[in-house]
Amino acid sequence: MQISQSLSQAPYVSLATFRRSGVAVPTAVWCAEEGGDYFIFSAGAAGKVKRLSNSDRARLAVCDVRGRLLGEWHDALATVISEPQDVARALAALRRKYGFQMRVADIGARLTGRFNKRAYIRVRLVENAS
Repeated sequence: MQISQSLSQAPYVSLATFRRSGVAVPTAVWCAEEGGDYFIFSAGAAGKVKRLSNSDRARLAVCDVRGRLLGEWHDALATVISEPQDVARALAALRRKYGFQMRVADIGARLTGRFNKRAYIRVRLVENAS
């Protein structure tokens, strides 16, 4: 599937989460795919994490580091995961894709005390009902 390949291979993906008003808030993130699930990590207190507690509605699109879209939006459902085996799966997928960069981010997060405050998000694409 070409959509999944472009999202899974892109260095940056825009994750749009939705405010209660319905307004989308896009954010450029690292994203790694495994078994049809896309995994993202974030600061636990970030706006996207808070918005996901109100609604699991999300969208993904390939973007550049600054968040400029390079592809089409894809509707999705996103969930903050907390089960240890799910978090381990997410972290393994991110480390596999980003390698040294992810390990450096992990070390920095551990040194600053932010590692255990991270939130991990699982995103699943949904088929459009058109």
